[in-house]
Amino acid sequence: MTNKIDFKVRNKIRKAAKNGVVVKEMPLDEDLIRGISAIYNESPVRQGRRFRHYKADLDTVRNMTSTFLDRSIFIGAFLEGSLIGFIKLVTNEDRTQAGLMHILSMIRHRDKAPTNALVAQAVRSCAERGISFLWYANFSYGNKQRDTLADFKRHNRFEKVELPRYYVPLTLAGRIALRLGLHQGVLHWVPESVATRYRKIRSLWYAKRFPSVEGA
Repeated sequence: MTNKIDFKVRNKIRKAAKNGVVVKEMPLDEDLIRGISAIYNESPVRQGRRFRHYKADLDTVRNMTSTFLDRSIFIGAFLEGSLIGFIKLVTNEDRTQAGLMHILSMIRHRDKAPTNALVAQAVRSCAERGISFLWYANFSYGNKQRDTLADFKRHNRFEKVELPRYYVPLTLAGRIALRLGLHQGVLHWVPESVATRYRKIRSLWYAKRFPSVEGA
């Protein structure tokens, strides 16, 4: 990993350790659920838009985190004993690959680079189990090719892998939809310049509505 990731990311991982951030695997228990709930409830806005898990109660958090338990690996980032970030990895049935189902850190501790430390531990956890591939959802969405999340993935050496996708219409409506390109989704038809302007306006709106939220 040290031969591939950007030197700035390596420095951030070291910075996390120097700042007292401790990352480790842990079981899903009530302490972890309460810690995840505190992270979810830190801010109503993340990445410039409403955070849908904000104000989720403990039962909701418990149900969300309890899926695929037999194939899940939980990693926590701690600062002075308090959870400030977490990852939920889920492996496939033959444990040849693992996906980042959840990854989130507290905004107020962003300067301590807990998310970079979590990804580093996720790589170690996969290597220790002989898991060859670690994937992190889509690399881009619609026409949006660059944003902070995509940059984070790129800097941490996640690579975009193109997979063939085939669509087979089963009905007349399906054939019409394919001809019109409706299967590609709404975002495909929105010009990136328009989408970028919309995201800026949305961020300004949330910044005005939630003035106490900074850097979310």
